Formats: sequence, structure tokens, C-alpha cells
Amino acid sequence: MTSRRTRQRSAILRILTGCQDFVSAQELHALLTAADVPTGLTTVYRALRDLEATGGVDVVRDEVGERLYRPRPAEGHRHYLICRCCGRSRPVDSEIVERWADRLGADTGFAAAEHTVELTGICGDCQPATDEGEPPPCHWEPVRGRARSCAI
Repeated sequence: MTSRRTRQRSAILRILTGCQDFVSAQELHALLTAADVPTGLTTVYRALRDLEATGGVDVVRDEVGERLYRPRPAEGHRHYLICRCCGRSRPVDSEIVERWADRLGADTGFAAAEHTVELTGICGDCQPATDEGEPPPCHWEPVRGRARSCAI
């Protein structure tokens, strides 16, 4: 983070790092509250904005446009396949996407081209059994208030 390091910002980074899936600022704030870390929602948003600006988080948008955050691995940004039902995310090999983006930038004369690729699907746990023939329990809609796999 580019701003001064505070107890709250350290806690935000610790809680965020404990999450295996993408989380919203509000979900992160709720996790901080549950961990008895008094932090304002504005502080959470500022910390996430700083992390994004410095490349510390990967960011995707959910179906309604809300920004979701996940710590970025040291080797750079990743692309993820995200379940539209439960929100579970899985990193995918994206070297081909990186080469395509670089080539497209070069072919069009653009420098410093950046890209965002969002891949969504329905994970195996949310898919109906083939003999059921029914839609998954979420009816292909994201589940609100889903439990996150975060260590507090």
C-alpha cells in the first residue's frame, strides 16, 4: 500500500490474504468486524484502492458490477474462472491470453496495453447431476450472502 501502514491496513491485508476467493469491500469489512478489528468501511475502500494501484490485488466485477478483490500472487496478475452460482474462483493458465494481448497491442500500434479477461461458468459442485435434468440450486444466478472461505 502506498499510504502509511496502520494497524487497520495491516489487518485488512491479513484478512484479505486469508481469503481463497474474491471478496467485496463490504464482505471484507464484515470479516474485520467479526474478527474484532474496528475498521471503517471507508478505510477498507481506501486500502483496496491503494492495493489495486500498486498491483497488490486482482480485481473482477460480479454480475451487478460490484468490484471483488483477491490478493495478487507475487509473479503477477492472473486470470480466473469464477462460478456464477457460488462465487468460487480458480486461477487458470493464461499465458495464451498474455501473448494475445501483447500481439494485439503491437499489431495496432498501442503501447502499454492493459487487459481484463473475465471467465465465468458453473463449477462442478453447482451443476445438476446429469440424471436430474433440473437446473442447479442457484438457477444460474449468484448466491447472495454466500459463505466465504476466509481465515480470520
